[in-house]
Amino acid sequence: MPFVRAMRLPLVALLAACTLAVWPDAARAEYPDKPIRLIVPQAAGSATDTVARILAAELGPQLNNQTIVVENRPGGAFTIGLDIVAKAAPDGYTLGVGPIGALSISPNMLAKMPYDIERDFQPIALIARGHLLLAVAPNSPYKSVKDLIDDAKRNPGKLTNASSASGSPGHVGAELFKYMAGIEAVHVPYRGGASAITDLIAGRVTFMFESLNSISPHARTGQVRALGVSGEHRSAGFPDIPTVAEAGVPGYAAPTWSGLIGPAGMPRPVLDKLNAAVNLALQTNAFKERFAVIGDELGGGTPEDFGKTIKDDLAKWKDVVQRSGAKLE
Repeated sequence: MPFVRAMRLPLVALLAACTLAVWPDAARAEYPDKPIRLIVPQAAGSATDTVARILAAELGPQLNNQTIVVENRPGGAFTIGLDIVAKAAPDGYTLGVGPIGALSISPNMLAKMPYDIERDFQPIALIARGHLLLAVAPNSPYKSVKDLIDDAKRNPGKLTNASSASGSPGHVGAELFKYMAGIEAVHVPYRGGASAITDLIAGRVTFMFESLNSISPHARTGQVRALGVSGEHRSAGFPDIPTVAEAGVPGYAAPTWSGLIGPAGMPRPVLDKLNAAVNLALQTNAFKERFAVIGDELGGGTPEDFGKTIKDDLAKWKDVVQRSGAKLE
């Protein structure tokens, strides 16, 4: 009898292995069963960080009530944080929030990167679509986009445009604006949006393109004057502000976005579960209320949808960067 019992143990193990081989999804049915790291390649308080923390709070309940731990890993023009994601095990436990600047702009400005955007990452879902706001000081003589363009043409190279950083959406969005409007202005990069907005309010720089997420509180209180939004249509949060295209630069569009990514090679069942969870999280009141305040729009869609957005904008901003000569060291 002991021999019979001893023989049964390997048989049981063999049957279990065969079960998992036939139904591999059963091994992943309980994903996730431990906390998930969410890497943010920017500092705490940034627009990307704000979106990431809203997502973390609302995503956990959609994923077996697991904890989503936000880790800020700024630096290296986003590469420090994104490299952690690219080199992580593709098991769904290390994810990242990738803004347009990290996934579609800076790759066109850096001579060397530790990863390849299209090869080393798995797009999971678009989280948010947003706008840049074209703003001037509250006491600026410019009351419209046309006023700004007309003065820039009368005084070529004498106006200045601030940005939160070289390679930021506000930087390249302004470069596209200057090219399409046929004007010149001196780019003044800052180390973060807060200091750039402070100098804009004080009139030390002429104009600025900045994400609504960051600058909307100042626009609502009249600390800056909003001239236009950068998207293809008006912002639901600021319906009275025209698009830049409406206001004087036909065809101009520089929308922003951020999305959830993971390392390449993630199992499809894990990818699908994460994508479904993001789409459900986006429908929560917390997301809807927060986005209504800042004027951004909810994302959503399939991994393939988000992948196409990344690829299309890589091509678009490559042209802008090459024309402007902008680069990051």
